[in-house]
Parts: sequence; structure tokens; C-alpha cells
Amino acid sequence: MVSKNRNILTKIHLIISVLVVIPASIIYGFYPESILEISPDSVNERNFHKAIMGLYLGFSLLWLLGVFKIYFIKAALISNIVFMLGLGFGRLISVLLDGTPSFLYSLGTIGELLLGFYGVWVCNQYFTSKINMLK
Repeated sequence: MVSKNRNILTKIHLIISVLVVIPASIIYGFYPESILEISPDSVNERNFHKAIMGLYLGFSLLWLLGVFKIYFIKAALISNIVFMLGLGFGRLISVLLDGTPSFLYSLGTIGELLLGFYGVWVCNQYFTSKINMLK
């Protein structure tokens, strides 16, 4: 039972990330004006949003592979940390330089930082236990 609980703790943030990032990618790619107060006017801006959508979907696929295939767990964990903390710290820089964004973006910043730091904790636990098993 401990193993199953540990397995859930190792992967829950990947599942949460997928459940948040896939809908966000669709909104960024197809409906940015719907809730994000963004109105891409040129083909280049729409292309940029579709590229971000593709990037988000690609990472989501890697995280799903990590959830279902142990071979991908290390890559999934590390990429999730880089993705979430990269977004979160980028948004913090924006808050400092540009001001406070909308509630939705502020909530996103908090969520990204929480998921990123949770991922750091999970990696520390996961890799520490692997090292201890080798001793």
C-alpha cells in the first residue's frame, strides 16, 4: 500500500498539470480573447499562439507518458519542474516589471510555482529513494 501511495504522490502533479495545461493550450491556440484579454490581430500573432499551444500539448504528452510508463517518469518530472518554474518565475518578473496581471494570470502564477516546487520535492524524494536502494 505504501508503494501505491508513493506512486500517487510522485505522479499527482503531472496529472494536475495535464488537466490544466491541455485546456490552457486550446484557449491560447484558438480562443485567447475568450478569457485571457488577448486579441491576436496578425497572422504572426495567431501563429505564435498556435506554437505555444503545440508546446503545451507536447509537454502534456510527455507528462502523460510519465504517468503511464515508468521509462518516462524521470523526463516527465524534470520537464514539469522546468516548465512550471519557468512560467512561474517569468510571470513574477513580469509582475515586478509590468505590474499585477488579471486574477486568472495571478492564479496561474501561484499554481505554476506550487506545481513546480512540488515537482522539486517529488524529484528529491524519488531520486533519494533510488540512491538509497543502491546502497
